[in-house]
Amino acid sequence: MARPKALLFKFPGTNCDAETDRAMRLAGFETDVRPIAVVDAASLREYQLLVFSGGFSYGDYVMAGRLAQLEIERRLGSAIRDFHHAGGHLLGICNGFQILSKIGILPPASLIENVSGRFVCRWVPLHRVAKDSPFLSALPDDFELPVAHAEGRLVTPAPEDAETYLHNGLAALTYGENFNGSSAAIAGLQDPSGRAFGLMPHPERFIDRRQHYDRDWIAAEHGWGHYLFQSIYERLAASA
Repeated sequence: MARPKALLFKFPGTNCDAETDRAMRLAGFETDVRPIAVVDAASLREYQLLVFSGGFSYGDYVMAGRLAQLEIERRLGSAIRDFHHAGGHLLGICNGFQILSKIGILPPASLIENVSGRFVCRWVPLHRVAKDSPFLSALPDDFELPVAHAEGRLVTPAPEDAETYLHNGLAALTYGENFNGSSAAIAGLQDPSGRAFGLMPHPERFIDRRQHYDRDWIAAEHGWGHYLFQSIYERLAASA
């Protein structure tokens, strides 16, 4: 059986593509990492999953994800939205989440400066709100992952929108401790189909349980991040 194939976009400043690529290959994916400059609309047809890895695309010089959005629209036009509408899956991690939000794939939201005004690098507890997400099915209801961002506070167009997202299933993950001030403590969003998912935490940084800060951690065979990539692998492999 052919393995699901994923394309990982690389922008100037992206710095988590190698770790994400490794994590996805360990889960079973066939992967390609390609700079945005060599990706065209036709090439997207080869893949079942498009991945926007973490990092600081274009140095976040304007705002996180904004220049990447403009480059995507210049080079690919509506091709990514067409890929999604045709049944393709998309994953955005950290800066990739910011990019997916900017290009309008995910529910309306912005990711702005943390309430502390500082870059935060730490481990955070998370709660799985979207029980049927194809990206989260192999994870328990409560788990933890590392975060590393300065602009990770999720805000919605109107304050009440965040609660609506929680009630209608668009909020996929919430923080157990709302350290960055996100509306309704949202850590990840999905689109109504569940095929597009973005999160601020870094699953690719907790693939092996030895990466946990507690050397005696034995809650699972692998780090929790592995199970996120395993979840979407199994969903795509089952539908191949």
